[in-house]
Parts: sequence; structure tokens; C-alpha cells
Amino acid sequence: MDQPNVVLINCDDLGYGDLGCYGSKLNATPALDRMAAEGLRFDDFYMGSPVCSPSRGALLTGCYPPRIGFGDFDGLPVLFPGQGMGLPPSEITMGRLLSDAGYRTLMVGKWHCGDQPAFLPTNHGFDHYFGLPYSNDLGRQSGTPTAPDGEQPGYPPLPLLLDDEVLEQQPDQASLTARYVAEAVRFIRGERHRPFFLYLAHLYVHLPIYVQERFLRGASNGTYGAAVEAIDWTTEVLLHELATLGLDDTTLVVFTSDNGSLCRTGGSNSPLRGAKGTTWEGGMRVPCIARWPGRIGSGRMTAELATAMDLFPTFAALAGAELPGDRTIDGRDIGPLLFDDDAPSPHEAIFYYRMNDLEAVRVGRWKLHVAKGGTECRHLYDLHADRGESADVVHRHPDVVARLEAVADGARRSLGDARLGITGSDVRPVGRVADPSPLTTYDPSYPYYAAEYDLPDRG
Repeated sequence: MDQPNVVLINCDDLGYGDLGCYGSKLNATPALDRMAAEGLRFDDFYMGSPVCSPSRGALLTGCYPPRIGFGDFDGLPVLFPGQGMGLPPSEITMGRLLSDAGYRTLMVGKWHCGDQPAFLPTNHGFDHYFGLPYSNDLGRQSGTPTAPDGEQPGYPPLPLLLDDEVLEQQPDQASLTARYVAEAVRFIRGERHRPFFLYLAHLYVHLPIYVQERFLRGASNGTYGAAVEAIDWTTEVLLHELATLGLDDTTLVVFTSDNGSLCRTGGSNSPLRGAKGTTWEGGMRVPCIARWPGRIGSGRMTAELATAMDLFPTFAALAGAELPGDRTIDGRDIGPLLFDDDAPSPHEAIFYYRMNDLEAVRVGRWKLHVAKGGTECRHLYDLHADRGESADVVHRHPDVVARLEAVADGARRSLGDARLGITGSDVRPVGRVADPSPLTTYDPSYPYYAAEYDLPDRG
């Protein structure tokens, strides 16, 4: 088999129940619904974390966040501007893996794996990068106090990067999605005669949400719904481009989200319990759709366990790339799930970490919660019968609890559990640089598009 092109679309804070094909009655998503009808929809697909930076590090490396030092960042749950930590070049990302296999690579959108030069996408196998190095609420924004001399003690101006240089500061956020998709189209057209990997990481639907008026006019779910419809539009643009260039049958497109919705401004994780930042299902179980005409059968759904970490070894297998043999990779090749209705999940268990605390474990239909917010607990749910985690059956199945406790202990030995003071035996250090500095500093004389964003919302 020739090497397929790969397009990976990763949204920001999009919930399990935000797409029509996952049950939404509020958001119009015809392109994504069609993508699901023409491909495979995952029902039980998980991210490695319920928040941004560790989730993205896990996706890119195929490893649980604590495995790569991404459980926490000097006590913080995600990376912040100018912080001297990030994904070290010693980690092998899917960008590096596919680049080494002969692919042309582009990353567009939100990175959030470190903003210092050593940690940027161009040092992780991506030929080019265009986007925001972290979340869109980490710029100068209404509601953050400004010191008398005009300096902002909170965050510096939001940087838009081209490769490793700041192209703009405080850009027009409403325009970014269209600019991102234009850059993606330019890349696809330029690289259509050889294998390419496009990683498009949307800024939507992370707060604050700025969206073009044309999407607001028709949305029935306010600004949030308009942003979801903008995501859907970009998907339609990319699918149309692939079809026009005759690349449909040679391109795998995967669509997902970095964690669940906050559920504060129109988002939904229904029918799941919990939200972003939690290890309830709504925090880590997300939409995932895979489309590859001629290879992935249309109109399929799988309830087999799969994770974003699995994309790393799966892309490697499809590209004929060799997985690194000098480190543990937690993801598993889910190629059989893509192509075979009868294929089982490659996972015996999956683990739910919040920062460096193990909070839950799932084996088959059973999910055992062992901690919440640093406090020990015991809750058992049958996810086949109770996706919403509403009926705790911990006292009815002591044998299941004991079995899952043993599995959790295995995870602790390997990955650690900070709540219990356990350091994992197979973890790697986070990247660090000396004397870090933010990419931008506030200058009252600079012609910013928006010297301070007027929405106070933060996600």
C-alpha cells in the first residue's frame, strides 16, 4: 500500500454532544454528519487528559501525560506564556515520525506544548507552523488589571506565529479560522503529489469566542453554535479540496477534540457526566470520526475502546514508519478498528489522570473512580448500561472493584500517582530551558488589531 495522506483535525473544548451525528439538536454540522455517514464514528474514544497541554502532548507522542512529564507544570495544569517548560525535542511526535518517513508536514492552529523556541512545532518534525502557541485566552483581555505604567501583570499580547517567529500580536480572532483553513488548502495543493501530514488544531470552541458575523446570523445556539458551525465549514472546505484534487481515496481524515466541553456557554457533553477538567466521562470522552473512502466502510460505528494516543502508532503503521524502540508508547495500532467491524479494542484498560493523580480506571464495561480532587473515593459504574455514571454499583461488585484496583496499582507502578506519593518507574522528564521569556511584551505604541480583547471570558 502506498503511504496515505493524513489530515488530523483537533478541536478545542468541543463536547461529546456538540455534533449532530452525536445527538446535538442545537448545532448544525452537516459536513461532519456527512463525514460520519461516509466513515467511522467512535463511541468510546478518549483523550489522555481533560485539559489542553497534557491532552495535546499525549496525542502527539502516543503516551499518557505523566509518561512524558506532562502531568503538571510546576503545579499548574497547563502551560502558560513564557513558562520554561514544554515538550522536549527528545520526544518523538507524530510530526517527527511522519517527517522521517518522507512526509511533508504542516501544523496549523493551537500548539500548547511549550512556547519557548526549543519546544515549538518546527522543532518537532513540522516543516512549517502557523498558529497560536497556546490558548486564545492567554493574551491581553478585558477583566485583567493593567498596571499604571501600561504593563499588564497578567498575560502578554497574544502571539500569532509563522514558523518560529511572531507574525502578529493580538490578532483578529474572528478571522483566524478562515486564515487557518486557507493555509491548510495552500499546503494540500502544494504537496498533493507526495504524501503529506496536516495537523489542524482549531481555536474553537475555547473561550473567548469571536466568530464571523456570517456564522452568527444562522446559528440557533448563539456564539457557541456559530463557532461549531465554523468548524463544520472548515471541514467541508478540506473535504471538498481533497475531492477536487482527486485525493479522497488516498487520504485518511480524523476529526476529534482535545477534551470535553466546559458546558458553560452552550456546549454539551450529553449524555455523559462531567465537563472539561474532570475525569468523569464528559471530561475525557470526545467525538472522533475517521473517513477514508475506499478503505473505511461508510456509515459505521464502533463502541470499542480507543484513545487519541492510538493515532501515533496507527499513523506509523499506515505510513510504514518504525516506532521508536527505546521508549514506552502507550498507544496501540487501531488500524483493525478502522477497517474491520469485528476487530476488538487493543486495550485491556485505560487510565484517567488528572494532573499526576490517578483518578479512575476502565476495564471493559467497568469504570472505577479511586480519587477526586486529591481525596480518595470508590465509585463503580457499568458504562455499557450507564454512560452517564448515575448509578454507583460499587457495593454490588466487590470482585470487579478488586480486579480494577489491581489494574490501577499496575498503572501507579509505571506512571506514578502523586496523591499517594508514588513516582512511576517508567516516566521521562519534561523539557526545560534556562532563562525563559514570553514571546511578546506589551508596547503602547504598537499598532495592535485589538490592544485588549473586549470579552472577559476565559476557559
